[in-house]
Amino acid sequence: MEKAVRFHQTGGPEVLRLEDVTVGEPGPGEVRLRHVAVGLNFADTYFRNGTYPIPLPAGMGVEAAGVVEAVGPGVTNVAVGDKVTYTGFLNTLGAYSTARIISAAPLIKLPEGIDCETAAAMTMRGLTSAYLMRRIYPFKAGDTLLIHAAAGGVGLIVCQWAKALGAKVIGTVGSDEKAALAKAHGCDHTIVYTREKFADRVKEFTVGEGVAVVYDSIGKDTFMDSLSCLRPMGMMALFGAASGPVPPFDLGLLAKMGALFITRPTLFVYTAKRSDLVQTADELFGMVTSGKVKIEVNQRYALKDAAKAQADLEARKTTGSTILLP
Repeated sequence: MEKAVRFHQTGGPEVLRLEDVTVGEPGPGEVRLRHVAVGLNFADTYFRNGTYPIPLPAGMGVEAAGVVEAVGPGVTNVAVGDKVTYTGFLNTLGAYSTARIISAAPLIKLPEGIDCETAAAMTMRGLTSAYLMRRIYPFKAGDTLLIHAAAGGVGLIVCQWAKALGAKVIGTVGSDEKAALAKAHGCDHTIVYTREKFADRVKEFTVGEGVAVVYDSIGKDTFMDSLSCLRPMGMMALFGAASGPVPPFDLGLLAKMGALFITRPTLFVYTAKRSDLVQTADELFGMVTSGKVKIEVNQRYALKDAAKAQADLEARKTTGSTILLP
């Protein structure tokens, strides 16, 4: 009998249950996938707590890597024995499991040199970092950016990617330990937001000019101060809401603050076409295999301990990438 983490009601981490499940044979366009490692993402908590409403009971998790055990009729992009990774949204929900049936469409074959644990730790974060760095703003050498949660999974990748592009990085973190981690991954200046006003520090670091881009995954608590960090005609990319959704605000403020730009991008729009998904994955794999971006798994939990893993994530006890091991 296979195992899967499921939940029957919304709430805290305690609603997650490890249950026995039956995994059959793949149908047309599907594969049976044996998971080697499962990615932990903040988005998982949004499904669990009801921020992203879905019919219940439901599986948990949207990202994992493993080995194809069987393919259904019509599958041509992967074969039995291939090591693959995937991430998604509703179309991949159910990743917290030992094995599953899944559509072959979101599966990405892993190149030599990238194992399943690394892939599970980086696919959502890495693809997110790739589109943020390559498709949101045309960086030039010397441009400065601000990244919130610089010691998080996306933050550590963005810091390294930005340095490879010749950009300067300012990052906010929650502790001195996380500041050291971010600096070790290319962050030029760190701001410990628990004791410093990040907007004031950004102005100091940029001698009053402001930054070209702010990458904000925090949302409500940082939004207005993030806008104030931008130089005239700067770009704000709000790609998450860890502190809650941003309240409605007057768009006229963008003009008053320097003719600013703002976007609310999502990975799943930027990779909706298969060709875009493959191109973005190739860019990510290239950065990792070249050594320009290093992926470290900083926490590992057993699949049965998924509730503790999510609790630690929400309490900001984790850094970088975390995986669950079936």
